[in-house]
Amino acid sequence: GSQTADVDGVGRGQLEGKILEELEGLQSIFSQETGYIALLASPNLNKEERTGLLDEAFRGKLQPYLLNFLKLLTEKGYIRHFSDCCKAYRSLYNDAHGILSVKAVSAVALTEEQKRRLVEKLSAITGKQVLLETKVDPSCLGGIRLDYDGKRVDGTVAGRLESMANLLKNASI
Repeated sequence: GSQTADVDGVGRGQLEGKILEELEGLQSIFSQETGYIALLASPNLNKEERTGLLDEAFRGKLQPYLLNFLKLLTEKGYIRHFSDCCKAYRSLYNDAHGILSVKAVSAVALTEEQKRRLVEKLSAITGKQVLLETKVDPSCLGGIRLDYDGKRVDGTVAGRLESMANLLKNASI
C-alpha cells in the first residue's frame, strides 16, 4: 500500500496527510493575513529576502518539502497562486485515497442524523469515503442540493421551480 514507502522515516501516506494538514493550515493563515502573501510577492524585496522570510517564519514548523515548495513559488513569482495549489493537492489527495468531497446546501441546517444518513447513502452509491461539507442557504426554500465531482444534483424547491419556469418559457403554445 501507500504506507510502505518510507520517506525520511515517515510512511508515504502519513507524509501526504501531514502535508495536506499543513497546506490547509497555511491556507487559513494566509487568508487571514493577506499582507503576508503580498510581502512575499513584493518586487521591493529580492528573492533571498523573500525566501528568508519563509525560513524565519516556518523552518522547523513545516515539512521541509512544503517549505521548499513555498520558496519555489516565491522565487518564481507564483506565491499568489498558493490557494489554487492547495485545491489541486486536496483533489489529488482525495483521488489517491478514495475520498469524495461533497457540498450539501439546504434551506435549514441538517441534523447530525441526516448528515450521517446522507454520508452513508453517498458512500454506498459512489464506493468512496465521503467528506461532507454543509451550508445553509434559505433561498433553497426546501430540499437539498449536492455538489461533488464537478456535478450538481439539485433537489431543492427553488431548483424545481426554476426548472418548471424554464420548461414553461420554452414551451410553444
